[in-house]
Amino acid sequence: MAHALTWLDVFTDRPLSGNGLAVVHDADPLGDDTMLAFARETRLSETSFVQSASERGADYRNRIWMMQGELPFAGHPSLGTAVAVARARGDREVTYTQQTGAGLQPIEVEVGDRVARASMLQEPSSFGDEVDAEVVLQALGLDAGDAVPDLPPQVVGTGLAQIVVPVGQAAALDRAAPDAASLRPLLAGAGCVCAYLAFIDADREAASARSFFVDAGAVVEDPATGSAAGPLMAYASARTGATRLAIDQGVAMGRASRLLCEAGERVRVTGDAVVVFESTVDL
Repeated sequence: MAHALTWLDVFTDRPLSGNGLAVVHDADPLGDDTMLAFARETRLSETSFVQSASERGADYRNRIWMMQGELPFAGHPSLGTAVAVARARGDREVTYTQQTGAGLQPIEVEVGDRVARASMLQEPSSFGDEVDAEVVLQALGLDAGDAVPDLPPQVVGTGLAQIVVPVGQAAALDRAAPDAASLRPLLAGAGCVCAYLAFIDADREAASARSFFVDAGAVVEDPATGSAAGPLMAYASARTGATRLAIDQGVAMGRASRLLCEAGERVRVTGDAVVVFESTVDL
């Protein structure tokens, strides 16, 4: 069966930067094995499948798959899928309620001639355990001197738990060299998907970040991680009083991304998206 396919770059206003996303439309007939197989075929960090909503108040259901399996929630697949749905439905300015495994997320979309913008309220913030700074920094190829005394690493979630790892200098991001053997058990033990290494400049409402997870025994870097940007915003708000952050990510990968975050009862994450191509796929 042929399904419409939208391929986008998210958290950017330029094609071939940001974080790539494939969106398969009208995916109700697809089984889990097929969705996982296609996610592996794309080799993207995530692939989305749009299905009919099964929860009252939702406009559609977003099934989000990594190459390792399904995620309950993720950032750039949420924003990118909303843009793809808006284009498919002919909506230029619209608010959708998306259904994911984490709950219902309102997403505002504006579709321009070349660039779209989407803005999402993520799930309520949850704050887990603090993580030993020396241990997590060592797993990321850094040392205890890169820690920020008043900003300890911590498990934080706004839909998906991540380890937020602040550093004292932006230059530490360039020196990061994660070790899979150390990082994998650390993430698994904390119930997290990635370690979000970040330099926070609260006075300038800015941050720079790198995101690392482990796949098949190797460390993988993600160019834009909305599901970690939300926790970073929640963390910065709680620890420094910051109410906004413009987060630059993906620069070291040549996939520059910009994630705009606002604190509140629920963190809001906003980003641009551009369509790279639209086609069909037989699945």
